[in-house]
Amino acid sequence: MAALLAVPLIFELYLMYLFKKSADLQAFLADYRSRNRQIGFVPTMGALHKGHLSLLHASQDTAHVTVCSIFVNPTQFNESADLQHYPRTPGRDIDLLHNAGCDILFMPEVEEVYPAEYEVPVPDVALGHLAEVMEGEHRPGHFEGVMQVVLRLLSLVQPDFLFMGQKDYQQLTIIREMIRQLSLEVELVGCPTLREPDGLAMSSRNVRLSPEDRSRALAISQTLAEAGSWAAALSPGEIQEKALTALREAGLVPEYFKLADAENLQLVDTFEAGREVIACVAARAGDVRLIDNRVIYPG
Repeated sequence: MAALLAVPLIFELYLMYLFKKSADLQAFLADYRSRNRQIGFVPTMGALHKGHLSLLHASQDTAHVTVCSIFVNPTQFNESADLQHYPRTPGRDIDLLHNAGCDILFMPEVEEVYPAEYEVPVPDVALGHLAEVMEGEHRPGHFEGVMQVVLRLLSLVQPDFLFMGQKDYQQLTIIREMIRQLSLEVELVGCPTLREPDGLAMSSRNVRLSPEDRSRALAISQTLAEAGSWAAALSPGEIQEKALTALREAGLVPEYFKLADAENLQLVDTFEAGREVIACVAARAGDVRLIDNRVIYPG
């Protein structure tokens, strides 16, 4: 029966199922649930890299079966050009997931996630300052779209575990708050940021960088690393100004460099014992917008 619901993709002796329709996916997963098998879920927008595969591996180490989704969500883009230029590599992504041992790939069309017959609601979650600082300030409406698609995908997949990367730290914090406020029965697992050998945080957008802009982009991770040493002598405000100057001198166009409480993302103006502080940055290298973060004060 299962083979009739999906396209079985076979590489050597390994089988991965590809679903386009949520009803077929749910029918397939019902057998796992009936046998009390735990389901891990890795939502992505494709253009996969080793960072995404690390989420897959974390799920494989935790759950009995792993579902990975590829869906470029239009509601979280506040710039139409950004949506248009977002890299799409479905064939390569399928190969990567096969080789990594993914069990199930869910690749819905927009109409499957956002059906015409009814409006998928934006979750009623009181985010407060979480939606007003950093990405919330510079990308209005972005997190509403993120929460909308994550909640929708969770309703379709119904996993036990949700795996997301710490590179999008504010997003991770907001999804954790959404899960708490809505009392969702899923455990969120945040996975460490993977970096290239030269320190650049892995991102699907990196493929759009010209060689010159990629070289300039290294200043982002370098400045974050240096900011940790500055914390011994400078205030958070002084660190922010020094970091912004360093990014501009490297040829980048920074949008923000903020220091925040790592637990709740309240912006900080002092360092205090027992409070972990994370530095979060967004900057443009050419026309490519990049984000990154690093804990610079362990508390």
